[in-house]
Amino acid sequence: MPTVLESARRVLVLESQAIAQTAEKLDATFEAAVELMWNCRGRVVVTGLGKSGAVGRKIASTLASTGTPALFLHAAEGLHGDLGMVAPGDVMLAISYSGRSDELLTLIPAVKAMGVQVIALTGSSQSYLALNSHLVLDASVEREACPLNLAPTSSTTVALALGDALAISLMEKRGFAPADFLKFHPGGTLGRGANLTVGDLMRVGDRVAVLHEDVAFREVLEGITHAGAGAAILVDDDGILSGYLTDGDLRRHLLKAADAGELLQSTAESHMTRSPLALRSEMAALDALRLLQERKLNDAPVVDEENRPVGWLEDQELLRAGLM
Repeated sequence: MPTVLESARRVLVLESQAIAQTAEKLDATFEAAVELMWNCRGRVVVTGLGKSGAVGRKIASTLASTGTPALFLHAAEGLHGDLGMVAPGDVMLAISYSGRSDELLTLIPAVKAMGVQVIALTGSSQSYLALNSHLVLDASVEREACPLNLAPTSSTTVALALGDALAISLMEKRGFAPADFLKFHPGGTLGRGANLTVGDLMRVGDRVAVLHEDVAFREVLEGITHAGAGAAILVDDDGILSGYLTDGDLRRHLLKAADAGELLQSTAESHMTRSPLALRSEMAALDALRLLQERKLNDAPVVDEENRPVGWLEDQELLRAGLM
C-alpha cells in the first residue's frame, strides 16, 4: 500500500500531466471558442451537473470577475424555470465529461431553439453534447487520478484549467487592467491590493534615514536608530540615490570587523549596497510586493523621476495592509 505522500504525489503528477497533454491538444477550435465568447452580445452561461457543475460555478465566477459577463445555470434547475435566465445573444458553455447526462439531452435543444450557441467542454467527442454543439473543446484524459479510475479527478482538473484558459485569454484580449479588476473587487484583500500604491504605504519624513554616502558608518547607525527604520538611504552630492545600508548589513559588518572602532569611522560608501532595487511611489503595492519577493528583499527605497529618494517601503507595511 502506498504511503500518504506517495499517493498525494501520484495524484499531483497525474493531474499535471493531464493538463500538459490538454495544452498540447489546443488548436483553432479553442481560438474559435474565445472569439465566440468575445463577440457574445449577452452573457456566457455556464452549465453542468455534479462535479462538472461545481467546476462550472468556478469558471462562471472567474469569467465574471475578469470582465466577461457570465452566470452559472444548474442544468436540472434550468429545466424547471431557470431557463428564463438565458436569452438570445447568450453563449452557453456546457460542461459534461460523458456528454450524455439526461438533463443536457433536454436542455441543449431548448437553448439552441432560443438562438443560443453552445460550446461543449467534454471528454467524449462522439457524445450527444459534442454532436449537438457549435464548438467542442476536448477535455479528455487518459485516466483519472483516482486509483479506481472512477472518481472525477484529472478530468475535473482539466475542465477547470480549460475554463481558466478561456477566461484569461478573454481577459488579455480585452486589455483588462488593474483598474478594471478593482471595479469588480472593491472589498477584501484583492480590492485593497488593486487600489493601494507604494506611496500609500511607504515611510516618509522623519521615519526615513537619508544620509550622504560619505558619512561615517557610526552616523548611519545613529540615523537608522533615530528613524526607527530598517535601513538608511545613501545619496550623492546631488541628492541622487547611491545605495543603502540595512540594519542587518550593519550587524554583519560589526560582527566581522577585527576593529569595531575603525569600522565605525569608515565611510558608508565603502559598505553600501550599490544600484539597489528602487520603487516608484505611483507603483501598485502588489507590483512592489512581487518585485521584493522576486529579489528576496524585505524593503527598498522609493524614488522620484530623477532618482531622488522620497520614501522607504518595508514588507511590514505590506503585511499591515493585508497584502501578505
